Amino acid sequence: MIAAQAALETKMLLRNGEQLLLTVVIPALLLALFSSVDIVDTGEGEAVDFLAPGVLALAVMSTAFTGQAIATGFERRYGVLKRLASSPLPRWGLMTAKTASVLVTEILQVVLLTVIAFALGWSPHGNPAAVVALLIVGTAAFSGLGLLMAGTLKAEATLAAANLVFLLLLVGGGVIVPLEKFGPAGERILGLLPISALSDGLRDVLQHGAGMPWGDLGVLAAWAVVGLAAAGRFFRWE
Repeated sequence: MIAAQAALETKMLLRNGEQLLLTVVIPALLLALFSSVDIVDTGEGEAVDFLAPGVLALAVMSTAFTGQAIATGFERRYGVLKRLASSPLPRWGLMTAKTASVLVTEILQVVLLTVIAFALGWSPHGNPAAVVALLIVGTAAFSGLGLLMAGTLKAEATLAAANLVFLLLLVGGGVIVPLEKFGPAGERILGLLPISALSDGLRDVLQHGAGMPWGDLGVLAAWAVVGLAAAGRFFRWE
């Protein structure tokens, strides 16, 4: 039942043109544009080496947080979640299926963005296991926050808030603009955000060849625990 629901969730996500734009097209365009045109000072080295890890983090956020929050919010509004909750599929099974759908979509995103980055001259380094760990824990963090928003706010409020957060974190989360540009105090504060931790962690591994970035992984784990616990406690099914 979980596998069937996960397949259905994935098909619905990939058929949604607006969500596809948010999760696939926008990150790909940002990567291609900012890697090809000297708009933002990304420091020494090739721009794509700095941008690719950040855009991978953005792709995770767009799917696990923004896309999932909006889709789940409207499912809740139209009574879809209430009907599914009364089906033989348990509620934890539904959430597991949604998470599996997010992971499948992220795999497609990572493959596409990696191909584009390589075409732009990307030269990644580091341990693939560290990258996978960061992506999984980052997905858990954003998924928990997205479900919390979808389960507590009205659908229209979720739509507005999720898109606003996406735009704010795109600018201030170290995705395209280095956190150093915001000054020492701003860098310390913004560095505690999940998108900043995921971007910096992936950049440490893929650009600088570092080992496991335990500090960034710890920030993501903390967000994951808080977000998932709060979603489990306050999520309203109707």
